[in-house]
Amino acid sequence: MKKRALLFFTMLMVSVTLTYAQQRQITGKVTGADGSPIPFATVQIKGTSSGTTSDQQGNFKLSVTGASPVLVIRSVGYATIDYTVGASSAFTVQLKEEDKNLQEVVVTALGITRKKNELAYSAQTVQAEELNRTRDPNVVNSLSGKVSGLEVRRNSTMGGSTNIVLRGNKSFQNSNQALFVIDGVPVDNSVANTPDQTTGRGGFDYGNAASDINADDVASVSVLKGAAAAALYGSRAANGVIMITTKKGRSGMNVTVNTGLTVGTMDKSTFPKYQKQYGAGYYDVEDNTYQSPDGHFWYADIDGDGTRDLAVPMKEDASFGAKFDPNLMVFNYQSLDPRSPYYKKARPWVAGEHDPSYFYKNTLTTNNSVAVDGGNDKGNFKLGYTKTVENGMIPNARLVKDMLNFGASYKLTDKLTASANVNMSKIDGKGRYGTGYDEYNVNQAFRQWWQMNIDMKDQKDDYFRDKLNKSWNLTSPTNPIPTYTDNFYFMRYENFEQDGRIRYFGNVTLNYQINSWLSVLGRTSMDTYNQWQEERNAVGSKNPSSYSRYDGSFIENNYDLMLNIDKQLSTDFKLTGLVGGNIRRTHAKYLRASTNGGLVVPHLYSLSNSVNPMLAPEEADSLMQVNGLFASATIGYKNMLFLDLAGRRDESSTLPANNNSYYYPAASLGFTFSEVVKAKWLNYGKARINYAEVGNSAPAQALYDPYDKPSGFGSTPIFSVPAIKRNPDLKPERTKSFETGVELALFDNILTLDLTYYSSKSVDQILRLPISRATGYDQMFINAGTIRNRGVEVSLGVTPVRIKNFSWTVNANWSMNRSKVLDLPEGLDFIQLGALQSNVTIGHAAGQAYGVIRGKDFIYDKATGQRVVEDQEGQAVLPGYYKTTATANEVIGNYTPKWIGGVTNTVRYKGLALSFLIDIKKGGDTYSLDQAYGQSTGIYEESVRLNDLGKNIRDDVSQGGGIIFEGVTSDGKPNTQRVRVSGTRGLGVNGYPNKEFIYDAGYVKLREVNLTYSLPGSLVNNLKIFKGIDLSLLGRNLWIIHKNVPYADPEENLAAGNIQGYQSGVYPTYRNFGFNVRFRF
Repeated sequence: MKKRALLFFTMLMVSVTLTYAQQRQITGKVTGADGSPIPFATVQIKGTSSGTTSDQQGNFKLSVTGASPVLVIRSVGYATIDYTVGASSAFTVQLKEEDKNLQEVVVTALGITRKKNELAYSAQTVQAEELNRTRDPNVVNSLSGKVSGLEVRRNSTMGGSTNIVLRGNKSFQNSNQALFVIDGVPVDNSVANTPDQTTGRGGFDYGNAASDINADDVASVSVLKGAAAAALYGSRAANGVIMITTKKGRSGMNVTVNTGLTVGTMDKSTFPKYQKQYGAGYYDVEDNTYQSPDGHFWYADIDGDGTRDLAVPMKEDASFGAKFDPNLMVFNYQSLDPRSPYYKKARPWVAGEHDPSYFYKNTLTTNNSVAVDGGNDKGNFKLGYTKTVENGMIPNARLVKDMLNFGASYKLTDKLTASANVNMSKIDGKGRYGTGYDEYNVNQAFRQWWQMNIDMKDQKDDYFRDKLNKSWNLTSPTNPIPTYTDNFYFMRYENFEQDGRIRYFGNVTLNYQINSWLSVLGRTSMDTYNQWQEERNAVGSKNPSSYSRYDGSFIENNYDLMLNIDKQLSTDFKLTGLVGGNIRRTHAKYLRASTNGGLVVPHLYSLSNSVNPMLAPEEADSLMQVNGLFASATIGYKNMLFLDLAGRRDESSTLPANNNSYYYPAASLGFTFSEVVKAKWLNYGKARINYAEVGNSAPAQALYDPYDKPSGFGSTPIFSVPAIKRNPDLKPERTKSFETGVELALFDNILTLDLTYYSSKSVDQILRLPISRATGYDQMFINAGTIRNRGVEVSLGVTPVRIKNFSWTVNANWSMNRSKVLDLPEGLDFIQLGALQSNVTIGHAAGQAYGVIRGKDFIYDKATGQRVVEDQEGQAVLPGYYKTTATANEVIGNYTPKWIGGVTNTVRYKGLALSFLIDIKKGGDTYSLDQAYGQSTGIYEESVRLNDLGKNIRDDVSQGGGIIFEGVTSDGKPNTQRVRVSGTRGLGVNGYPNKEFIYDAGYVKLREVNLTYSLPGSLVNNLKIFKGIDLSLLGRNLWIIHKNVPYADPEENLAAGNIQGYQSGVYPTYRNFGFNVRFRF
C-alpha cells in the first residue's frame, strides 16, 4: 500500500507542476466549406498533447501561450489542417472534406496508434459518444450491436456477468472471453462464480472483473478481431482483444460534471402470464390423493372445533388443484400462525390478489461523476471520480461503485516524456440475486413451482410482522417447517449475500525520442484486486443455518520495453515497426471456508460461530510467469501498398520446462487501390489479406499434481492427490487464422463499407476428460480436438442526408459465424460441459457446431416426419402420449446464433441529436426449464386453454376436456385419442420430451435511445461560468420487438462462460428510462 500511495503522490506532483504562465484565452468555431458547424472536432496545440474539442455548434475555447501558436484541427471526414493563431482571439476555421479512412487512427496491439489505411487486418473503433449514450453501469454491455463479429450476452441480474465473444468460440473448455487492454495494459476479466452457479445449480452471479472499468473515463474502444490484429499478445490473443483508450487532459483548465438518474420498470413480456382459475394441488378427483370429499384439499381440524375442515394442500408446489370458488371457505398456512390476523380463520378460495410480480419493484440507478483536466505545451493531467448506486428489482438488493482515475503526462525534456495512469474502483454488493435451479432463486418458484392461491402481499406482511420465517408451503397442518422454500421476504432480508472488491490498475511509462524516427518506450503496469464474498443461512430457515466466506486476490505485473521505428526511407517507401519484450507475472489465490453443523448464536455471522469444528477450507494459490519477445515491421509503398510482418515468442511457466517456448507469427498485406483507380465516385478503396497463429496458454496447475487437504481422520491430518491427473507434456492451444477483406468509401463518403471473410482453426485443445478409475484418477488433462470457425462480417455506413445544420447517418453491423467441431479425442463423440436439471446436457459433439444441447427427443415417423404417438398398452408411455427416445443423448439444439447485427441511426439538427440502436440476433437455441416445469405444474395461462371442442383442457375427457397430441400412431395414421390433463399427465415434462422446450433464442430489440440537446453557445456564454451544457433523455432495453421464448428474454442465461443456451429461473428484463445533465466549465 505504501508503494501505491507513493506512486499516486508522484503522479499528483507531476500534475501540480503544470504551469499556465503567459496564457491567453482564444475562442474559435470550426465549420465545413458550406459554413455548417462541425461538432466534436479535435483542436490540439501543435507539438503538445494539450487541446480540446468543439461543441455541438462547432465552438471551442482554449488557453494558449506565445504570440503565434499553431493549432492542429482535425475531424473525421475532413482534411487535418495547421492553423496559426494571430493577434485576434476570436476566429473561424474551415475544414475541407477528405477521405476519412486516410486520416482515421486506430489503437492497435500494445497500445500503438496506427493510421487505419496502413492496417491490413480488421479493427473497428467505437468512440466514447457512441459507447456511453445510455450510461450503462457495465461498459461491456454498451458494445452490444455496435461491432460486427462481437457477440455480447448480458444477464438481468444486478451487476451480473456478461459473455463477450469475438468471431465464435475457439476453446472447448477454457475461456473464450476477449482480452481486455486499457492504455496498452492487459487487465483481468475473470468471473468469480462457483461451479454450481455456472452449471445452473444455484449460487450468485458476481459479475466480470471488466465491470470495474469506468465508462466515463473511456475515450474510445478499438476491437482487434482477428489473430493478425492481436498476434503481438501471443499466447493470450486467441480470443481477440478489446483495446480501451482512456481520456486525456486538454488545454487550459476544464471541469466536467455529469449527473444522471435511471428508473427501470419490468418488461411484462419477460414475466409469466398466470392462470387465475385453479389453486394448489397436483391431482384431480380421480386420484383422490387427499382426504376431503372432493379429493382436492387437506382434511383436518384446523380451528379446533372438533370437525374436520378444508385446508389448502400446502405441501404441494403446483396449481392443478380445485377450481377457485369465492363461496368456498378454506384454511391456509396463515390459519396455523398464532400471530396472524387469520389464525384459525378460513378465507375464500380465490386466486391471490397479488401475484409474484408484486415481489418486484422499480429499479433506481444514480450515476454522478466529476472530472478535472488541464494542460499546456509541456503536459496534461486528468482526475475523475464516478459514483454509481444501483437499487435492484427485488427487495434488499443494492450495488455501489466508486471509481477514481488519475492520468498525467509531462514532457521532462525535449526528448523525454513521462506519463502515468492510475485507476481505483471499489464495489460493494448486497443482496445479489440467486440464480439457477435453487431455492434462493425466487424465480424457481415464480416460474416453475407455485400455488396460484398465494397472495404475495400476505407473504410480505407475514415476514414484517415479526421477522420470522412464515412460509406458504408447510409440511403438514402440524408441522410448520417449509417443504421447499422459505418465505421470500425472510430469504431476501435474512439470507442475503454480501460482497466487495477493491481494485487498482494502471501504468507508468517513459518515452524517449532518440531522433526524428526512433524512440524507445519503457512501461511498467499493475492490475490487482482483493475481493470477498459472504453467504449466509439464518437460524429458522428451512435448511440448517450456516455462514461461508470467500476471500480472493489477484495481481498481474507487466514490464514492457519497446523500440519504435517510424522512418521515411525514401520518397516512396516508409518503414514502421517495433522490437520489444514483455515479462508478465500473475499471482492468484483464494480461500473458501464455512461453518459446520449450524450457527451457535443467531444473527452472528462468523466462522468462529460454528457449532462443530470447521472442516478444512478450500484453498488455492497459483503463480504464473510468461516471458515474451516480439517484433513487427510495416513497409509502406507510396501510401498504397503495406506489408506487415509480426511475431511473438512466449515462454510460459505453465508449460513443461523442456517444451515451454512457442512462436506466434503473422503476415498481412494491404493495397489501397484508390491511389491507382481514380474515379469521382470512389473516395477510398483498400483490399487486405493476412494469416496469423496465436495461442491460448495452459491454465495454472495443469502440469503437476498438487495436494488436497481434506478433513483429518480423527486427530491425524491427511493430504491427498486430487482426482484430476495433471499432464507434464501439455502444449498451448493454437489458433491458425486466415482473413481477407475490402474497405470502401463511395460517393463523397456518403457510403462506407468494410467487408471481411475469415477462417480459423483451433487445434491442440486443452481438455479435462474422464479416464478409467483404475488409474486412481477420475479425469486427466490432455491436448486433443479441433474446432473451425468461418465467417463473414459487414460494417456499413450511410449518410442519406448531410446539409447545413442537419445530418442523418446510419451505421450497420452484421456478421455470420459458422463453427464446426472437426474432431474429438479418440473414443469420444461428445464432451460434456455441464449436466443440468431435467437430464439436459450442454457440450460439444463431433461434426456439430459449437455448443450442442442434448436431451430426450420425439420419435418421428420415417415417412411423414411427424411425431409418433403411442397407441399400445404396456409400453413406456401411456396410449395417446408421445413416444420419446430411450436416452437423453440426442442433439436437440445448439446455442450458437446464425447471425448477429445492429443498426444505429443518428439524426442531428443544430444542437439537437437523436440516436437509437436496433440490436438483432438470428437463431441459436435455448432450453427453457421454466417452461418445462411451469407448464407441468399448471401455473401458466396455457394450462387452462380451450381445446378443439371448445372445452377447458382440464375438464374430464368424458365431458369433452383433455387434449389430443398432434402426430401419428405407429401405423402412420393421425392420432385421435384424447387424454386427460392433470398435475402428472399431459403438460410440460409430463407430456413432452426435452425437445419441446427448445426455443429459438433470436430477437430484435430496441436496445438504446438517446435524445441530447446542447444549449446554444450564445446562451451558454451568457452564463459566464459554463463552456457547455448538454441535456439528455435516454433509454435502454426499451422494447423487445420480436422474440420466440415465452415469458422470458431470450438473451438470459446462467452467467458468462461456455455453458449457454439454458434458462432456469431467469429474471425479467427491465426497461430503463433516464436523464443526464452534463456541465462543462
